Amino acid sequence: MSTLLLLAFATPAHALTCDEVMNMVNVNVPEAIVIQTLEESGESFTADFVRCLTNEGAPDAVVASVKKQIAKNSAPKEEEAAPEAEEKPVTKKEASKKSFDEDEEVGTKSSKKSKLVDKDDGSSDEGKDPEKLDDAVRQYKAKKPLSASLLLHDLLKDNTFPDKETKILYYMGMSLYDLGMFHSAQYYFIEVLKKGTGNPYFKYALPKLVAIYKYTGDVTDLEKVVAKISPDDYPKSARNQLYYLLGVQLYEQDKLSEAKKMLGQVSEKSDLYTRAAYLIGVIDNKQGKLKSAVRSFSEVAKSSVEAPTLQELEQLDRLRELSVLNIARIYYGIAQYDQAKEYYSQVPRDSVYWAEAQFEGAWTAFMLSDLNYTLGEILTVDSPYYADVEFIPEATVLRALTYFNLCEYEDVNRTLLDFEQTYTPIHQELKDVLKTYSSEEGKALADQAYERYFEGKGETVLPKPLFTRLLRDQQLSGLVSHLALLDKEEELIKSQKSQWKGAVGEELIKIIADSRERLKTRAGKALLRNMVTLAKQLGDLIGQAQIIRFEVVDAQREGYIYAQSHIDLKDTSKGQNIDFATSPKFIYWPFNGEYWKDELGWYHYTEQAKCK
Repeated sequence: MSTLLLLAFATPAHALTCDEVMNMVNVNVPEAIVIQTLEESGESFTADFVRCLTNEGAPDAVVASVKKQIAKNSAPKEEEAAPEAEEKPVTKKEASKKSFDEDEEVGTKSSKKSKLVDKDDGSSDEGKDPEKLDDAVRQYKAKKPLSASLLLHDLLKDNTFPDKETKILYYMGMSLYDLGMFHSAQYYFIEVLKKGTGNPYFKYALPKLVAIYKYTGDVTDLEKVVAKISPDDYPKSARNQLYYLLGVQLYEQDKLSEAKKMLGQVSEKSDLYTRAAYLIGVIDNKQGKLKSAVRSFSEVAKSSVEAPTLQELEQLDRLRELSVLNIARIYYGIAQYDQAKEYYSQVPRDSVYWAEAQFEGAWTAFMLSDLNYTLGEILTVDSPYYADVEFIPEATVLRALTYFNLCEYEDVNRTLLDFEQTYTPIHQELKDVLKTYSSEEGKALADQAYERYFEGKGETVLPKPLFTRLLRDQQLSGLVSHLALLDKEEELIKSQKSQWKGAVGEELIKIIADSRERLKTRAGKALLRNMVTLAKQLGDLIGQAQIIRFEVVDAQREGYIYAQSHIDLKDTSKGQNIDFATSPKFIYWPFNGEYWKDELGWYHYTEQAKCK
């Protein structure tokens, strides 16, 4: 019986469900058999499948196996091979008109040459190229990228065939791409694009560049490329990605209507459609079109579009969660607090935004005068589960403000004293750093700011959670990710055979060294830009704390006056046991200072206002 059962699981005749996997787990089928069943099922698993297994308590090894299969099945597919058509040399006159480094767009809309190049008749010029180049290409097609790159490097170094330079650059990029040296490959693909849209490898190099940014996590170089290319010259295979990137660029330039138009051209079938819809929602919100914004965010929140890599699946999950959070913020902004509270509660507990949703939900409760609920939500945010990873100083000020409204003045003063001792040194360091790099000379040394905070080359009082908050900025986090990839790529280069390492590797190490300095400066500027915002927010909070202190002194003075004029009144609450009416649906336990993860979000204070 047992053997038959295992065989039945191993060869499913229908789509394998999460429940079936959990049934295997619950009847103690060995993990190895469960994993084998998953691997041999032929299923294309989704992020929802992973979430279901996780929520149902599947073993870590089983969940990891599914994630591995998702990553394997969603690996970027290879674009169509570049044409082997005869490459015509680009004259100096043409180069001056089509240079990638020029401020004007690359190519022209009416270029007959560009239109002809976009047609690939599949012809091959194998045997027409010089023998050395033919040999290098054959090595690449034989899946020997290391040998191919060595031959191509020598041709570039000696400028052996100047009229074939674009082809050599393209295949050099392809060889390095296949070796997993993505930054180095990016360098050579950009060199291809610098030749202009008129070269036959343009429409093949650009999609590769799009694919590479998904590995580096950094879109800044690609954005610079996109800014100089007319949308009419976008290769079909990368058109959606480029429409999206151009839309993002226009949005950052505050050209909202143009950005929305460009984002609207992203196909519904594209994995970027959900991202485009989200940004359209952001634009609608900024333009005051709140109903349209809610529609866009709702579409994203309900979307089930999959992504080509596991990393992007996780990013899409975050986008869905952010959409729910943004709907809540819209309702909060128009003072519809009950609806705002409902949406804040819909942010999943396992979301990276849950603590943020709890804090903003606390503000909603405050506006609804549910002060005990406010204090309970803040207690969750301040728990060790979030205090060590989330930087939300606003929560401390809100707690003080809530105590003030309950006339708990001693608690207000104690809370504000703790706030000032914690955040004043942080604010001071932020101000000092920004002052150091505020001049033009200082901005040129922004790489030092990056080294201080991300390479540990200086002391700091800034807490780790603050950097978690800073890294929510996509540009900064992308640059940090790219710099980390450079280190790994350098190690990969140094691990190759000595002959290759002494020739190609030496050149690539130089490219990486130059890029590292450039990216550090760019990352430093992004870091400082985010620090400016954070310093202003902290300064405002410190100012609010001081105002609350003045209000406390004033309120206490009025309290003393009232007490003196009503000396015959007694505190009738002393000695009384207060019985709080509670719902039979809930069990109430007193909080003893010990936090449990499953209790987060359920804390509720029973403070009685002391106001006269």
